[in-house]
Amino acid sequence: MIYNQIFYTRHSIQRMVERSLDKLIIEQAILSGKVIAEYPDDKPYPSCLSLYIANNIVLHVVYSIDENKNIFVTTVYEPSTEEWNEDFRTRRNKL
Repeated sequence: MIYNQIFYTRHSIQRMVERSLDKLIIEQAILSGKVIAEYPDDKPYPSCLSLYIANNIVLHVVYSIDENKNIFVTTVYEPSTEEWNEDFRTRRNKL
């Protein structure tokens, strides 16, 4: 993927600090992660949820890309097996 810049929301920066994640790992997660959900109605730009698994790290990154190929990271988190199936791609059914 070719992009111009990556911008981080305040929320995503807070989550990165809480989880001791640096921008390099987030960039790697965006570039080599697998998109597992798309949100075409998100504003101001459609967004997606990406799954990244490497080096004992499992991350979900929600981001969008504008018409100028700028990436906007909305949030970053380590998916919980309480909420996600063991493949971290699908949510568990809530009873």
